[in-house]
Amino acid sequence: MAPVAMRTAAQSLSDAKPVPFWLDDPGKPEALPALTGDEHCDLLVVGGGYSGLWTALIAKERDPERDVVLIEGHEVGWAASGRNGGFCAASLTHGLPNGLERWPDEIHKLEELGERNLDAIEAAVARYSIDCEFERTGEIDVATEPHQLEELREWHQEMEKLGFTGVEFLDREALRAEVDSPTFLGGLWDRRGVAMLNPAKLAWGLKRACVDLGVRVYEHTRGLELAKTTTGMAVRTPYGRVFARRVALGTNIFPSLVKRVRPYTVPVYDYALMTEPLTADQLASIGWKNRQGLGDSANQFHYFRLSSDNRILWGGYDAIYPYGGRLSADLDQRPETFLKLAGQFFDCFPQLAGVRFSHAWGGAIDTCSRFSAFFGTAHQGRVSYAAGFTGLGVGATRFGADVMLDLLAGEQNERTALEMVRSKPMPFPPEPFAWAGIELTKRSLARADVNGGHRNLWLRTMDRLGLGFDS
Repeated sequence: MAPVAMRTAAQSLSDAKPVPFWLDDPGKPEALPALTGDEHCDLLVVGGGYSGLWTALIAKERDPERDVVLIEGHEVGWAASGRNGGFCAASLTHGLPNGLERWPDEIHKLEELGERNLDAIEAAVARYSIDCEFERTGEIDVATEPHQLEELREWHQEMEKLGFTGVEFLDREALRAEVDSPTFLGGLWDRRGVAMLNPAKLAWGLKRACVDLGVRVYEHTRGLELAKTTTGMAVRTPYGRVFARRVALGTNIFPSLVKRVRPYTVPVYDYALMTEPLTADQLASIGWKNRQGLGDSANQFHYFRLSSDNRILWGGYDAIYPYGGRLSADLDQRPETFLKLAGQFFDCFPQLAGVRFSHAWGGAIDTCSRFSAFFGTAHQGRVSYAAGFTGLGVGATRFGADVMLDLLAGEQNERTALEMVRSKPMPFPPEPFAWAGIELTKRSLARADVNGGHRNLWLRTMDRLGLGFDS
């Protein structure tokens, strides 16, 4: 970055609050009390992010008489569920290309289930009056390099051959009529497959819906240890225990209470900025009347969108894996990444020179080697889990909740029959091999971005093995 550009980027960050924009809300609900003493229930849900909240809610919808308890180690929605970009995608497979490569025989069923899942989320938002700024505006995958444009054109043709409709190819002129950036060369607009929403308000709304249905929610209550009992399972907490017939684990990036699951995920720290609200003139300078979400097509990609008050969220690019999979609040702030993101923002939208950022934050998400969720059971089917959503969990966690409940009930249906549900990704190796492999993959992906998309021997080998690293 040139010195003048660096100064401009730095100045834009001078007032940025080091907290997630979505959680910096005066309407944030008060935390519910922690569990003290012993509790008994039919179903215990561990984790108060989307995965756990959807599981508790759907469990009560399926059987209103079921006694459900949910425990959360901090506060509902405080982690990835409240810090993400607010892109709620229909895809259950981290995008159609990833799903087609891994489960070609099931891809049409997976896409159908994903569409139904997104419809169900939209219906639940309406049914429970969740004011989460839900807008089904779709998403545009943007090409900013010639090789990306050609890849998008070819992929659009492939989708049409496979019978997937609803995605429109936009040339440079058509794209810039939607959102104007001198860096945009073309794109693919998925008009119905992605919704924009306020992620924290979705989590808080799901919490309220759960409580209204009779779920007993305890915050500031970590699940410390899982053990079998004569009638089910017991989870020890700091001030008590929960005895349950069945347990669903929605802890995602945090260490699973089923220890053999832990090698399947690693934490990735993702970072984002939020601008101050744009003026009418600033918004007019870039268009964006249809309020779609956007993401560029590089390996090190950006995602960006408008908030309800016309701020721009700009995130992505750096995906940081800390050695040893360390989780620490100290990693939520990374000034060198914020400076890089700010400079890239003004490269994309030079007409917004002078705009300042109000918030800068980061946080950990869980990724697995196949980039999409995996599922399983433990303790003779008394415990189920879902993890590995790799940044697309805003929508897919609801599907994962259905799967966890199906597995606990021993049901055989269209979800549990999926190879995606019945199989596991490759686990990550122990250190130092995990860190070395991830770093080599990241550097290779960065080189591919500046080398016309050419994938080196390492990436081609990982492709053949079905392995990778992504946020």
